[in-house]
Amino acid sequence: MNPLLDFSSLPRFGDINPEHIAPALDQLLTDGRALNEQLVADKAIPTWHNFMQPLIDADERLSRLWGQISHLNSVMNATLLREAYNTNLPKVTQYCTELAQNFALFKKVADIHTSPEFSSLSEARQRIIENQLRDFRLGGAELEEEKKTRFMAIREELSALCARFSDNVLDATNDFIWLVEDEKDLSGIPVDERQVAAEAAQEIGKSGWLFTLKAPSYGPLMQYADNRALRKIMYTAYITRASELSASALATDQSKLDWNNAPLIIKILKLRSEEANLLGFANFSELSLATKMADTSQQVRDFLGDLARCARPFAEKDLAELREFAFIKFNITDLQAWDISYVSEHLRQQRYDFSEQEVKQYFPEDSVLSGMFKLAENLYDLTIRAASSPTWHETVRFYDILDANGRLAGQFYLDLYARSSKRGGAWMDSAITRRRVAAGIQTPVAYLNCNFAAPVGGRCAQFTHDEVITLFHEFGHGLHHLLTQVEDLGVSGINGVEWDAVELPSQFMENFCWEWDVLQNLTRHVDTQKKLSRTLFDKMLAAKNFQSGLQTLRQIEFALVDMRLHSDFNPNGTQTVQQLLDEVRDKTAVLAQPVFNRSINSFSHIFSGGYAAGYYSYKWAEVLSADAYSLFEEGGVFDLTPGLRFRDEILAVGGSRDAMKSFVAFRGRKPTIEALLRHSGLSVVN
Repeated sequence: MNPLLDFSSLPRFGDINPEHIAPALDQLLTDGRALNEQLVADKAIPTWHNFMQPLIDADERLSRLWGQISHLNSVMNATLLREAYNTNLPKVTQYCTELAQNFALFKKVADIHTSPEFSSLSEARQRIIENQLRDFRLGGAELEEEKKTRFMAIREELSALCARFSDNVLDATNDFIWLVEDEKDLSGIPVDERQVAAEAAQEIGKSGWLFTLKAPSYGPLMQYADNRALRKIMYTAYITRASELSASALATDQSKLDWNNAPLIIKILKLRSEEANLLGFANFSELSLATKMADTSQQVRDFLGDLARCARPFAEKDLAELREFAFIKFNITDLQAWDISYVSEHLRQQRYDFSEQEVKQYFPEDSVLSGMFKLAENLYDLTIRAASSPTWHETVRFYDILDANGRLAGQFYLDLYARSSKRGGAWMDSAITRRRVAAGIQTPVAYLNCNFAAPVGGRCAQFTHDEVITLFHEFGHGLHHLLTQVEDLGVSGINGVEWDAVELPSQFMENFCWEWDVLQNLTRHVDTQKKLSRTLFDKMLAAKNFQSGLQTLRQIEFALVDMRLHSDFNPNGTQTVQQLLDEVRDKTAVLAQPVFNRSINSFSHIFSGGYAAGYYSYKWAEVLSADAYSLFEEGGVFDLTPGLRFRDEILAVGGSRDAMKSFVAFRGRKPTIEALLRHSGLSVVN
């Protein structure tokens, strides 16, 4: 059997090859089209069981198959796999668009919605039907035939452009390497980071120290390297990735010249605008917000503007302190973007008497994982244990989650380390979703992915505190998917959750990384084996909101650029994307960026990651998560009562009800921004 067509259990990663993709996909698409024709021709009155259930079953098979392919393309991106993915992507897009545009199917869903059966259905199934009607409309089911044809062409082209955008960022990131041959140029860089760089050089047969634009290599260099010229070289390469100014674009190799994402951005924006107009929306942001908690782009911009006004005085103070310190300590009179991480780290060390490198020694991987699992076990009455399953890479691990009765509740893969075949960042994705099937309850399965430095020198991998926060964030997403109690696919786990609420469980988990009782179970010095001391923890806590003003404005800048690009920017007009970006920065940021900054060209979240006109979700959901966590602050972080309440009212219900209703059910009221401002240190100007 083709392993991609085996849905009896977990994905068969040990058996899947690129040549399996086309025949498996073709088979499911053929089956799906035949089913759709059968459902349309059926003269029986449509019901949940004779119409919705077969449609959902077919959709799940396709989602699971393509989900495995997409996941492998993200974590093991090699030539043959990429070619197979990109070749078959248009088939999937075409089929999904055909399905969404099928007016006869849409009409049958509408008939169920108005039938006597609808009121007898569960809240979850009612919500699935309502979501299905919305998605048919947003998919073009009500368009005239000529417009449907154009709509399908737009969808197909957009999927190809977004995939290419992602490939270009990965290729441009992997393409740049910098070999340091003189050890004097490594001044300031910690010993363990030097060892990583030395081993990287050895892997390609070079002597010296090799640095890349991958986060585990790039981040520490920018933070610790005394060599300002080296920092500028790395920063310039990083910020110009996939642009006309990148080192790749200046090469003579035509394939590298094609990595410039600027033309793709304009094409994507034009097509998104046209897609929205065809559906009757004024712009793409209106289309995007049709599936979110926020109602209008103006509401989002007002929210971001209010938050920016709160953050700006703190950001100005942060910048003034950086400039003063840079001059006094390093005689830097013109603080630049490539100095920020470096100067910030030294200012932090002077002010709070600790370094991130010192803290990192207390977060070996085994302690972090066991402590994180113990927290989840205590909060939600679970047991997490290592398990066995074929994976896509030898460093990937697999775990079972058991409920209070010892029953299997969920499973997840954990892929922690960066590699050249893996896209950057950190993310969670679903492999299998919980639902009721003939044999019982289908166990949900999730992928958790990070890009941390792999172990070197025979030692356990060590994480910075920021990386620990990232891990907790993705684990929060995973728990949202895995602890659902919903038994219907369309609103189980993260399915059906409004996009600007989906970050609530993930950002909620981040808060525990600042709790003393939690860190006692999470830390162990790699050499002394001692737990994190209270003295060092207090220093970390004092520095928690160090430069939070600058960091908040940075996120607001990204969110505003995203919303502006998809609301009032005219991709056919005279203003360029870079000019819009500069305009937003002039009004929002306090630190001017270099003229060669092309960060928009690698902004994968909005051009290939599903956050188009939705990047604001991180801050929007942060309001929810901070307010939710404040209940734990009132009763204690290990108090089982709020933990089980969060599990039951937020995690368990998935997308089966409106996100605001879920929040109110948990918190007893609607959210307020005060907790976020307090957690971020933005309540009062000192």
